[in-house]
Amino acid sequence: MSDSINFFNSTYSNFREEIAAQIRAEAFLEDIGQNSWTSVSEYREFFGWLNLSADSHVLEIASGSGGPALFMAKQTGCHLVGLDINPHGIETANRAAQEHGLSERVRFQLADGGAVLPFADSTFDAVVCIDSMNHLPDRPRVLQEWYRVLKTNGYLLFTDPITVTGLLTKDEIAIRSSIGYFLFAAPDIDAYLVQQAGFELIRRQDATQNVADVAGRWLAARAKRETALREIEGDTTFEGTQQFLEVAHRVSDERRLSRFIYLAHKPAATPTS
Repeated sequence: MSDSINFFNSTYSNFREEIAAQIRAEAFLEDIGQNSWTSVSEYREFFGWLNLSADSHVLEIASGSGGPALFMAKQTGCHLVGLDINPHGIETANRAAQEHGLSERVRFQLADGGAVLPFADSTFDAVVCIDSMNHLPDRPRVLQEWYRVLKTNGYLLFTDPITVTGLLTKDEIAIRSSIGYFLFAAPDIDAYLVQQAGFELIRRQDATQNVADVAGRWLAARAKRETALREIEGDTTFEGTQQFLEVAHRVSDERRLSRFIYLAHKPAATPTS
């Protein structure tokens, strides 16, 4: 069983290294700076679901190093605010926004996406959280807060890659959650909580194969560069990350731990008689 590993600090502090870019290119096949289980084709599909345009204002929760957010802004012309609790991620993301000439439309700030958000009611046209819902405690309150900052007729899109759909051992659960706080969910709970928060659920889509494919390629790409990565990360983080990716690949490939995409809509208030 693996102890907790310094996965996010290691990833974001070394994000701009050439070896990190090589690994992302092999893991995701197309590198937009992602650190999740999403493919670029999947991410592009999200733009249409969210009806994004140059007039859209988007909030991304757990924006990491900012790559997908910047890709979204470049592709759709939208305005975007990204929140993350990791200072290395925020620093990397804001530097990238400046380098890409997007700092007037895209900014990143250090904040807890699972807490009370520093925005007024009805600020955003869309709220997005990719593969990080499982890191946020008190999911009912989180969804209520996201509902608050969304405009009427705005959209919520999140993915939950920690949905229990089969039998898992104690060690598998421990290793799969070794990179930080994890909240494992039963198959129907997300849809229920989305609706309890006031949203209309539009779509629930199985995207488990992305985890199996990305984790397998990520594991192999890192193994090819073991010597260099051990020097950069240290033995504990290297070995713990490999163990994490191996388990992530196996339990998703066997559909024992699944990933689902949720798309929801904030409806107009129903008039009272």
